[in-house]
Amino acid sequence: MKFINLGGSGLQASSIALGCMRILDLSAAELDKLIRTSMDSGINFFDHADIYGNRGGCEEHFGNFLAANPGMRQTMLIQSKCGIRTKYFDFSKEHILTSVEASLKRLKTDYLDVLLLHRPDTLMEPDEVAEAFQALLNAGKVRQFGVSNHNPAQIELLQNALPNKLIVNQLQFGPAHTPIIDAGINVNIKSAAGTMHDGSILEFCRLNNITIQTWSPFLYGFFEGVFLKSEKYAELNKTLDELGARYQLSRAAMTVAWIARHPANIQTVAGAVDPVRISDMCKGADVTITREEWYQIYRSAGNIIP
Repeated sequence: MKFINLGGSGLQASSIALGCMRILDLSAAELDKLIRTSMDSGINFFDHADIYGNRGGCEEHFGNFLAANPGMRQTMLIQSKCGIRTKYFDFSKEHILTSVEASLKRLKTDYLDVLLLHRPDTLMEPDEVAEAFQALLNAGKVRQFGVSNHNPAQIELLQNALPNKLIVNQLQFGPAHTPIIDAGINVNIKSAAGTMHDGSILEFCRLNNITIQTWSPFLYGFFEGVFLKSEKYAELNKTLDELGARYQLSRAAMTVAWIARHPANIQTVAGAVDPVRISDMCKGADVTITREEWYQIYRSAGNIIP
C-alpha cells in the first residue's frame, strides 16, 4: 500500500481510507471482519463524521469495536467531521467543541488524528474557529485539522486566523465527477467544462500542500448513482474493463489507480462495506497507469479533450 504524508503533517496515511458512513447496518462480527480485512490490505485511515448513521451511530459502532479490541487504536488514524446540523451549518466554537467531545465518547478514544469542518458555513467567524481548534489541540483531543468541500478563498480566510496548518480538503472526485479537473483542461473555452466552479481548488491544494481526499469516487452527479454498472457510463466501464485486463484489476481497482496516478497525491476514501471489495480496491493503489491511459479513462467518461 502506498502511503501519503498527509498535508505534510507527518501523519503517514494509507492512500486508500475506509469511509465509515455505511457501517451501521453491519453486525459486530461483520464490522470486525471489514476493519481487519482493511488493515490487512494496508489501510490505516478511517473516515467518520458526527452525522453518519443517524447522528453518530457509525462512530458508536466503530467505538464498540475499539473497546472490544484494546490496542487496535494505536495502529489507526481516525478522522471525523463536524459542522452539519439539521438544515444548517454551524462552525461556532461551542458546536465544534461539543461535537468533538461527543465523537470521542462514541468512538471510545481520547483523541482524533484529524478533524474536518464538513461543509462551508457562510456565518463562520474564523477567530472563533481558531479558538476551538487551539483548545482541542492544547487538550490533546485533536492532532491535525482540515476542511471538506471548501474553495481556496474559504480556506485562506480560515487559515489566516489559525496558527496550525490545515492539512486536508475532502472533495467529491472520480472518473464520472471531475469538475476539479475540467476547468483546468478547458482554460479560456466558453463551455460547461470550461466553467470554473471551485476557484482552481486542485491547484490551490497542490500549491499549499493540502491533501485532497475523495468522497464518493464511484458516484456520478450528486448522489445520482454508481457509474460502475450504469448504462450511462458504458464507454467508461468498457475502458476500465480493457485496462483492468491489462493490469489484472477490477473496475473499482482501476478507478483507484486512476485517482492515485494524479500527481496531486490524492487519497481515495472508499465507502464499501464488503471486505472482498475493499481488499480488491486496494490492489489498485500500487499500480501506476500511464499518462495515455489516464486520459483514456477521462475521455471515456464523456469528457472532451480540447
